[in-house]
Amino acid sequence: MTTHLKDKVALITGASRGIGRAIALRLAGMGAHIVVNYVRNEDAAKETVADIAKLGVKAFPFQANVGNADEADALVKFTLEKFGTVDILVHSAALGAFKPVHRLKINQWDLSLNTNALAFLVLTQKVLPAMEKQQNGSIIAISSLGSHKYIPNYGAVGISKATLENLIRYLGAELAPKGIHVNGISGGLVETDALKFFPEYETFKKEALLKTPAGRIGQPDDLAKVVAFLVSPDSGWIYGQTIIVDGGLSLY
Repeated sequence: MTTHLKDKVALITGASRGIGRAIALRLAGMGAHIVVNYVRNEDAAKETVADIAKLGVKAFPFQANVGNADEADALVKFTLEKFGTVDILVHSAALGAFKPVHRLKINQWDLSLNTNALAFLVLTQKVLPAMEKQQNGSIIAISSLGSHKYIPNYGAVGISKATLENLIRYLGAELAPKGIHVNGISGGLVETDALKFFPEYETFKKEALLKTPAGRIGQPDDLAKVVAFLVSPDSGWIYGQTIIVDGGLSLY
Protein backbone atom coordinates (compact mmCIF):
# COMPACT_ATOMS: atom_id res chain seq x y z
CA MET A 1 0.00 0.00 0.00
CA THR A 2 1.31 3.46 -0.88
CA THR A 3 2.10 6.05 1.77
CA HIS A 4 1.33 9.23 -0.16
CA LEU A 5 -1.07 10.30 2.63
CA LYS A 6 1.74 10.37 5.19
CA ASP A 7 0.83 12.80 7.98
CA LYS A 8 -2.38 13.91 6.27
CA VAL A 9 -5.44 14.23 8.50
CA ALA A 10 -8.71 12.48 7.64
CA LEU A 11 -12.01 13.09 9.41
CA ILE A 12 -14.40 10.21 8.75
CA THR A 13 -18.01 10.13 9.93
CA GLY A 14 -19.63 6.83 10.77
CA ALA A 15 -16.16 5.31 11.00
CA SER A 16 -16.64 2.80 13.80
CA ARG A 17 -18.21 0.09 11.62
CA GLY A 18 -18.95 -1.03 8.09
CA ILE A 19 -17.94 1.16 5.16
CA GLY A 20 -16.65 3.99 7.36
CA ARG A 21 -14.37 1.63 9.28
CA ALA A 22 -13.01 0.14 6.04
CA ILE A 23 -12.25 3.63 4.74
CA ALA A 24 -10.54 4.62 7.99
CA LEU A 25 -8.28 1.56 7.92
CA ARG A 26 -7.51 1.98 4.22
CA LEU A 27 -6.47 5.64 4.59
CA ALA A 28 -4.56 4.91 7.78
CA GLY A 29 -2.63 2.26 5.91
CA MET A 30 -1.65 4.98 3.45
CA GLY A 31 -0.22 7.12 6.25
CA ALA A 32 -3.14 9.35 7.27
CA HIS A 33 -4.04 10.20 10.86
CA ILE A 34 -7.73 9.55 11.51
CA VAL A 35 -10.55 11.03 13.57
CA VAL A 36 -13.11 8.25 14.02
CA ASN A 37 -16.58 9.71 14.41
CA TYR A 38 -19.33 7.52 15.85
CA VAL A 39 -22.78 8.14 17.24
CA ARG A 40 -23.56 5.20 19.58
CA ASN A 41 -21.16 2.26 19.59
CA GLU A 42 -18.22 3.41 21.70
CA ASP A 43 -16.71 -0.06 21.91
CA ALA A 44 -16.62 -0.40 18.13
CA ALA A 45 -15.05 3.04 17.81
CA LYS A 46 -12.34 2.17 20.34
CA GLU A 47 -11.64 -1.07 18.51
CA THR A 48 -11.30 0.80 15.22
CA VAL A 49 -8.94 3.33 16.81
CA ALA A 50 -6.83 0.50 18.23
CA ASP A 51 -6.61 -1.20 14.83
CA ILE A 52 -5.62 2.10 13.20
CA ALA A 53 -2.90 2.69 15.80
CA LYS A 54 -1.35 -0.66 14.86
CA LEU A 55 -0.69 0.85 11.42
CA GLY A 56 1.64 3.44 12.94
CA VAL A 57 -0.55 6.54 12.73
CA LYS A 58 -2.57 8.57 15.23
CA ALA A 59 -6.29 8.06 15.73
CA PHE A 60 -8.90 9.55 18.06
CA PRO A 61 -12.56 8.67 18.54
CA PHE A 62 -15.21 11.39 18.80
CA GLN A 63 -18.89 10.86 19.52
CA ALA A 64 -21.21 13.15 17.59
CA ASN A 65 -24.55 12.98 15.88
CA VAL A 66 -23.51 14.82 12.73
CA GLY A 67 -27.16 15.37 11.83
CA ASN A 68 -27.07 17.98 14.57
CA ALA A 69 -25.22 21.06 13.28
CA ASP A 70 -23.76 21.92 16.70
CA GLU A 71 -22.35 18.43 17.15
CA ALA A 72 -20.93 18.45 13.63
CA ASP A 73 -19.24 21.76 14.46
CA ALA A 74 -17.80 20.25 17.65
CA LEU A 75 -16.44 17.30 15.65
CA VAL A 76 -14.51 19.58 13.30
CA LYS A 77 -13.25 21.72 16.18
CA PHE A 78 -11.98 18.58 17.92
CA THR A 79 -10.11 17.53 14.77
CA LEU A 80 -8.50 20.96 14.42
CA GLU A 81 -7.50 20.98 18.08
CA LYS A 82 -5.84 17.58 17.76
CA PHE A 83 -4.13 18.03 14.39
CA GLY A 84 -4.31 21.70 13.39
CA THR A 85 -5.87 21.00 10.01
CA VAL A 86 -8.14 18.71 7.97
CA ASP A 87 -6.92 17.37 4.63
CA ILE A 88 -9.65 14.81 3.96
CA LEU A 89 -13.33 14.70 4.92
CA VAL A 90 -15.31 11.53 4.28
CA HIS A 91 -19.01 11.55 5.13
CA SER A 92 -20.00 7.91 5.57
CA ALA A 93 -22.55 8.21 8.37
CA ALA A 94 -26.10 7.42 7.31
CA LEU A 95 -29.47 6.90 8.97
CA GLY A 96 -32.99 6.30 7.73
CA ALA A 97 -36.26 4.49 8.36
CA PHE A 98 -36.94 1.48 6.14
CA LYS A 99 -40.59 1.92 5.20
CA PRO A 100 -42.74 3.25 2.33
CA VAL A 101 -42.47 6.99 1.77
CA HIS A 102 -46.19 7.55 2.24
CA ARG A 103 -45.87 6.15 5.77
CA LEU A 104 -42.90 8.24 6.83
CA LYS A 105 -43.25 10.40 9.91
CA ILE A 106 -41.88 13.91 9.79
CA ASN A 107 -39.17 13.13 12.34
CA GLN A 108 -38.05 10.14 10.23
CA TRP A 109 -37.83 12.38 7.16
CA ASP A 110 -35.84 14.95 9.12
CA LEU A 111 -33.50 12.28 10.50
CA SER A 112 -32.58 11.06 7.02
CA LEU A 113 -32.17 14.46 5.41
CA ASN A 114 -30.23 15.90 8.32
CA THR A 115 -27.83 12.98 8.75
CA ASN A 116 -27.31 12.01 5.13
CA ALA A 117 -27.35 15.40 3.38
CA LEU A 118 -27.39 18.43 5.67
CA ALA A 119 -24.48 17.04 7.70
CA PHE A 120 -22.37 16.89 4.56
CA LEU A 121 -23.01 20.57 3.86
CA VAL A 122 -22.33 21.63 7.45
CA LEU A 123 -19.15 19.57 7.73
CA THR A 124 -17.89 20.90 4.40
CA GLN A 125 -18.49 24.48 5.51
CA LYS A 126 -16.65 23.84 8.77
CA VAL A 127 -13.54 22.23 7.23
CA LEU A 128 -13.42 24.74 4.39
CA PRO A 129 -11.28 27.43 6.11
CA ALA A 130 -8.50 24.92 6.80
CA MET A 131 -8.59 23.56 3.25
CA GLU A 132 -8.73 27.04 1.73
CA LYS A 133 -5.69 28.03 3.74
CA GLN A 134 -3.62 25.22 2.22
CA GLN A 135 -5.43 25.44 -1.15
CA ASN A 136 -5.90 21.69 -1.15
CA GLY A 137 -8.30 19.10 0.19
CA SER A 138 -10.49 16.11 -0.60
CA ILE A 139 -14.14 15.88 0.41
CA ILE A 140 -16.04 12.66 -0.28
CA ALA A 141 -19.56 11.48 0.50
CA ILE A 142 -20.96 7.95 0.36
CA SER A 143 -24.21 7.68 -1.58
CA SER A 144 -26.27 4.72 -2.81
CA LEU A 145 -28.22 3.52 -5.84
CA GLY A 146 -31.49 4.53 -4.19
CA SER A 147 -30.59 8.13 -5.07
CA HIS A 148 -31.77 7.60 -8.64
CA LYS A 149 -33.78 4.37 -8.75
CA TYR A 150 -36.73 3.03 -6.82
CA ILE A 151 -35.93 0.54 -4.06
CA PRO A 152 -38.90 -0.62 -1.94
CA ASN A 153 -38.86 0.71 1.64
CA TYR A 154 -35.76 2.80 0.91
CA GLY A 155 -37.35 6.15 0.14
CA ALA A 156 -36.21 8.05 3.21
CA VAL A 157 -32.59 7.20 2.52
CA GLY A 158 -32.84 7.31 -1.27
CA ILE A 159 -34.35 10.79 -1.36
CA SER A 160 -31.73 12.09 1.07
CA LYS A 161 -28.97 10.53 -1.05
CA ALA A 162 -30.37 12.27 -4.15
CA THR A 163 -30.00 15.54 -2.26
CA LEU A 164 -26.50 14.50 -1.25
CA GLU A 165 -25.47 13.86 -4.86
CA ASN A 166 -26.73 17.28 -5.91
CA LEU A 167 -24.67 18.81 -3.11
CA ILE A 168 -21.65 16.95 -4.47
CA ARG A 169 -22.20 18.50 -7.91
CA TYR A 170 -22.67 22.04 -6.65
CA LEU A 171 -19.84 21.91 -4.11
CA GLY A 172 -17.62 20.20 -6.67
CA ALA A 173 -18.02 23.12 -9.05
CA GLU A 174 -17.78 25.84 -6.41
CA LEU A 175 -14.72 24.51 -4.59
CA ALA A 176 -12.67 23.33 -7.58
CA PRO A 177 -11.09 26.79 -8.08
CA LYS A 178 -9.91 26.59 -4.46
CA GLY A 179 -7.98 23.39 -5.11
CA ILE A 180 -10.53 21.27 -3.25
CA HIS A 181 -11.91 18.07 -4.77
CA VAL A 182 -15.50 17.15 -3.87
CA ASN A 183 -16.74 13.78 -5.11
CA GLY A 184 -18.96 10.89 -4.12
CA ILE A 185 -19.19 7.13 -4.30
CA SER A 186 -22.45 5.28 -4.84
CA GLY A 187 -22.37 1.71 -3.63
CA GLY A 188 -24.62 -1.14 -4.64
CA LEU A 189 -25.61 -3.69 -2.05
CA VAL A 190 -22.78 -3.76 0.49
CA GLU A 191 -22.47 -6.38 3.23
CA THR A 192 -22.69 -4.44 6.52
CA ASP A 193 -24.48 -4.84 9.83
CA ALA A 194 -26.81 -1.98 8.87
CA LEU A 195 -28.05 -3.95 5.86
CA LYS A 196 -29.52 -6.57 8.16
CA PHE A 197 -32.12 -4.07 9.40
CA PHE A 198 -33.60 -3.86 5.90
CA PRO A 199 -37.04 -5.52 5.58
CA GLU A 200 -36.79 -9.10 4.28
CA TYR A 201 -33.03 -8.76 4.24
CA GLU A 202 -32.20 -12.28 3.00
CA THR A 203 -34.70 -12.14 0.12
CA PHE A 204 -33.50 -8.68 -0.89
CA LYS A 205 -29.89 -9.86 -0.79
CA LYS A 206 -30.60 -12.92 -2.98
CA GLU A 207 -32.45 -10.82 -5.57
CA ALA A 208 -29.63 -8.28 -5.72
CA LEU A 209 -27.06 -11.03 -6.10
CA LEU A 210 -28.91 -12.46 -9.10
CA LYS A 211 -28.80 -9.03 -10.77
CA THR A 212 -25.12 -8.33 -10.03
CA PRO A 213 -22.95 -9.28 -13.04
CA ALA A 214 -19.85 -9.50 -10.84
CA GLY A 215 -21.49 -12.41 -9.03
CA ARG A 216 -21.14 -11.31 -5.43
CA ILE A 217 -22.35 -8.81 -2.87
CA GLY A 218 -20.15 -5.79 -2.31
CA GLN A 219 -17.80 -5.54 0.65
CA PRO A 220 -16.92 -2.34 2.54
CA ASP A 221 -13.37 -2.42 1.23
CA ASP A 222 -14.67 -2.28 -2.37
CA LEU A 223 -15.76 1.29 -1.63
CA ALA A 224 -12.73 2.07 0.53
CA LYS A 225 -10.42 1.34 -2.40
CA VAL A 226 -12.22 3.93 -4.52
CA VAL A 227 -12.00 6.48 -1.71
CA ALA A 228 -8.25 5.81 -1.65
CA PHE A 229 -8.14 6.58 -5.37
CA LEU A 230 -10.17 9.78 -5.00
CA VAL A 231 -7.79 11.16 -2.36
CA SER A 232 -4.74 10.30 -4.47
CA PRO A 233 -3.01 12.54 -7.04
CA ASP A 234 -4.25 10.17 -9.78
CA SER A 235 -7.79 11.56 -9.38
CA GLY A 236 -6.69 15.16 -9.86
CA TRP A 237 -8.98 15.79 -12.84
CA ILE A 238 -12.17 14.52 -11.16
CA TYR A 239 -14.54 17.09 -9.65
CA GLY A 240 -18.17 16.88 -8.56
CA GLN A 241 -18.69 13.28 -9.65
CA THR A 242 -20.45 10.38 -7.97
CA ILE A 243 -18.75 7.17 -9.00
CA ILE A 244 -20.90 4.03 -9.04
CA VAL A 245 -19.22 1.03 -7.39
CA ASP A 246 -21.74 -1.79 -7.50
CA GLY A 247 -20.41 -4.82 -9.40
CA GLY A 248 -22.70 -3.86 -12.29
CA LEU A 249 -25.97 -4.03 -10.32
CA SER A 250 -27.19 -0.68 -11.67
CA LEU A 251 -26.89 -1.93 -15.25
CA TYR A 252 -30.20 -3.76 -14.79
